[in-house]
Amino acid sequence: MATVHASEQQRTLSVRGRTQNKRSVVVQSQVSGIVVERPVERGDVVDEGDLLCRISVEDREVGYAEAKAAVEQVKIEFEGSQRLSRQGLQSETAIAQTRARLAAAEAILERKRLDQERLFIRAPFHGVVEERHMEVGQFVSPGSSCVTLVDLDPMLFVGNVTENERRFLKTGQVAQATLSTGEVIEGEVTFVAKTAEESTRTYRINIEVENEDFHIPSGLTAQIRIPVETIQAQKISPALLVLDDEGQLGVRGINAENIVQFYPVEVVSDEADGIWVSGLPEVAQLIVVGQQLVVSGQRVDPTHEPLDIVQTGEGKGARL
Repeated sequence: MATVHASEQQRTLSVRGRTQNKRSVVVQSQVSGIVVERPVERGDVVDEGDLLCRISVEDREVGYAEAKAAVEQVKIEFEGSQRLSRQGLQSETAIAQTRARLAAAEAILERKRLDQERLFIRAPFHGVVEERHMEVGQFVSPGSSCVTLVDLDPMLFVGNVTENERRFLKTGQVAQATLSTGEVIEGEVTFVAKTAEESTRTYRINIEVENEDFHIPSGLTAQIRIPVETIQAQKISPALLVLDDEGQLGVRGINAENIVQFYPVEVVSDEADGIWVSGLPEVAQLIVVGQQLVVSGQRVDPTHEPLDIVQTGEGKGARL
């Protein structure tokens, strides 16, 4: 038998995950025409508002000039009708009709202006050009793709947890992610799903980290560790774990009267030389050899062994 004492330990949830870019957008054309410029290539970093593709003007400038002249003409008519109205020579109905024609002409002019702006397809956010879809000289129509733009800052670390693990998680918790390269990155839990995925019955979580220089690519595997609570736990050898008649995981120990007891435990974390478990008394007397030879309620005559037997699983234990 060996005596183990409880100490404060951090319960850490470990999740296998991956990096994932926060958003990916296929930037499309809103007008038709010939592509006359595409100044970006795959892998280029662009800022919000940077030019991605430019469509030919064609007759749009002429249409804009016509719409502008129409507005000026209707303005003159409207101002004339107002002067006549002040002299009592123009009805309110005629003035309202002229005002309506002016509003319609101004709306047409605004549409022509927007058509010219839409010739310049610009980046909606700071990101990286992942794919290019247009070539100079190509005729495109509304809805044609210019480039695929990926936002890598912030970067997301995503994973899935079981329903039992989910109860420990909430947004705002600090998390650490270890990449396959060994780099350790700290972030914050920003999302914990409230509905399980049908196929796996697990819940998605997102951890957001800064990635200003875009050095973290999307799609890397990562080990995510999230400290969730501080508890009292003891370190024991995994060899001490047994199952009771109901299949519950635990260890066998003895009470003050040397009566065998079964203690259900929960594994908090594991290390190279043992595991940390919760569920034991603050000071527990554990059977380290012969657990399978005794049953709960049986009186035994234990022999004490050093604590390191419990931690390493080496040497002899209690003789029963």
